[in-house]
Amino acid sequence: MPLNTIIGSYLMKGRYAEGEQRLRQYLAKYPSDRTAQTTLRQLTTDPKVALGTRSRAYVAQAGDSYSTLAARHLGDSNLFLILARYNGSTNPSVLHAGDPVRLPLAGVRVNLPAEATAKTATGSRSTPGPTTAAVAAPVPAETAPSPDSPSAKAQRLQVESSALLKQGQKDQALARLDEALTLDPHLKPAGNQALRDQLLASYHERAVVLYRDQKLDQAIALWDHVLAIDPGYERAAVYRARAIELQQRLKQI
Repeated sequence: MPLNTIIGSYLMKGRYAEGEQRLRQYLAKYPSDRTAQTTLRQLTTDPKVALGTRSRAYVAQAGDSYSTLAARHLGDSNLFLILARYNGSTNPSVLHAGDPVRLPLAGVRVNLPAEATAKTATGSRSTPGPTTAAVAAPVPAETAPSPDSPSAKAQRLQVESSALLKQGQKDQALARLDEALTLDPHLKPAGNQALRDQLLASYHERAVVLYRDQKLDQAIALWDHVLAIDPGYERAAVYRARAIELQQRLKQI
């Protein structure tokens, strides 16, 4: 099972015990995958050991997720799991505007031991995690996927978007999909196509406003983004051609 699927289908939904089992199976095949190693340590390390006992209060805003908060406050969106567990979350894919969140104090150094011996998320004792030797092992002949790439992060954000939409959090779902398509405009659709269509329409409308204000470089860049996502988006193609034509005429004045 790909690491993205383990994260999206198990860990993001709080299925920690099953997720840990899948992670260990994955690491048996790809012992050099550092993102999988880190994810397992997030799952088996006591969050207070990893992030410290001193924290500050924060109120979640629209568009916040544990991934975006981890990126802003811990420097890595992949640390969403330890931050979610730090807050006692049983479903890391869900964070509502107005929810109270505890954030470790600024400058904290995340401590994820190479061998996690703390209790796991299910309360049972964890077996030692992969050692340094395992990390340094040769890469198997079958190359592991790259879960820390922009494409992998975009897939995870799209999974979050779908989960938020199912819970009626449309604005947050749109914001998460916007992040995903910014990271990877070629991301294959998965979930509600109508949400993607609405986001593309909003991009196009913003580009039209920029075009009317003669901010042509910005408008063209936005239409380029729309067409990278959906090459068949006819309105974007038509307006982009007009913008380029107008840009050329203005240069001749």
